Amino acid sequence: MALSKKINWKSVFSLKSITYTVLGVFLAVVGLQGFMVPNNFLDGGVTGISILVKGFSDIHISWLLIFFNLPFLIIGYSKIGQTFSLKALIAVILLALGMYFIEIPPVTEDKVLIAVFGGFFIGLGIGFVIRGGGVIDGLEVIGYYTQKKSGFTSGEIILVMNTLIILGAAYKFGIETGMYSILVYFTAMKTSDYVVDGFEEYTAMTIISKDFDQIKGLIVNEFGKAISVYKGERGYLPTSFDVKADVDIIMTIVTRLEIHRIKEAVTEIDPKAFFYIQSIKEVKGGLIKRKSGQH
Repeated sequence: MALSKKINWKSVFSLKSITYTVLGVFLAVVGLQGFMVPNNFLDGGVTGISILVKGFSDIHISWLLIFFNLPFLIIGYSKIGQTFSLKALIAVILLALGMYFIEIPPVTEDKVLIAVFGGFFIGLGIGFVIRGGGVIDGLEVIGYYTQKKSGFTSGEIILVMNTLIILGAAYKFGIETGMYSILVYFTAMKTSDYVVDGFEEYTAMTIISKDFDQIKGLIVNEFGKAISVYKGERGYLPTSFDVKADVDIIMTIVTRLEIHRIKEAVTEIDPKAFFYIQSIKEVKGGLIKRKSGQH
């Protein structure tokens, strides 16, 4: 895929992008200043590296955030595109300025609350900045770049990097701080996932039932979902292997909020219906949502 050679200035300075970026940066500053930095709690990534290095030096964290994000900005420029790298640069500079000029006193001394809410706010910040089209932490892009140079996946590379960061926190600030940093990282990761994907993260639901015609009508007409149908066979049970029947295997894309309602409705038609559900990373094309105004 060819990278965009020109910056899309309309996208960079759109109201949506600016709003998400400014809100995300502010929430990240709250998480860092109000919870994490005063207690040397880390969340992994470039932010975690900056907090860790700050513990070994007197350098202000704002400079560290810019310095350690520079490799990401360069890689993002060459691997992803100019518009994305500019949005990321703006977000990183805003975060550095926020950490330098905004003073937020520590909110609590309770370590569990610090870990949970520090991770929550930094996760919200990361998620909103991503929704705005940029990032404030470049570890994933660094992981992507390293993946091309090695036999490891980006997920494995990021996990190794974050493990080393947390081990560094345990060495410098104590094992207890390292353990709390794991909680911060987990909370931040899950929070940012919810912000980016929303409660409408898509899931593939497959249904096998003898009443497949009724179930097809239910899903399409009652729930307004598109379906795909595979021709197959049902049966082949351990106690009756020779018993089998033709069946339409129904697959549909649903959100997490729809899974339970569809399962209940299908079970009313066929209490013995067989389901299996798979998480999916991306959905594109076809009919995914009802159009506005449908109920």
